[in-house]
Amino acid sequence: MKLYKRTNQDKDFLELTSKLDMDLHKRYGTQEDDYSKHNKIDLLNTVLIAYREEEAIACGCFRKINQNTVEIKRMFVKNSHRGKGYARLLLLELENWAKELGYTKVILETGKAQAEAIALYSKCQYLVIDNYGVYKNLDNSICMSKLLV
Repeated sequence: MKLYKRTNQDKDFLELTSKLDMDLHKRYGTQEDDYSKHNKIDLLNTVLIAYREEEAIACGCFRKINQNTVEIKRMFVKNSHRGKGYARLLLLELENWAKELGYTKVILETGKAQAEAIALYSKCQYLVIDNYGVYKNLDNSICMSKLLV
């Protein structure tokens, strides 16, 4: 697997996040409408896309919340490449990149129907926190955080 830094305007990122949105819609149905508006993000240059050979297989990004904190967004691995550790490697590289930029904390939101995501984040030492921001009153959300040390 090779990782490349891109923007969220990259065609491979857009294709992967389109697949992510379809996956979320299958899991949550019309409830996903409450969440999808929060997945629209302004131009970001903190996107990682994972390739295996020439195929884009996974993506993730982060956005600045404040001087110390970033939020992980749009984590996705194609179905055919799940269970091989790519998501963990991608997440660790996003954390390292955020650390290099001087951030000391990462937060994220995932859904209760995404057991594999919750397991990944827990395995990577993320702790459940109170739902924050736009997720405060959304019952299907699980928010987590990790200090970057």
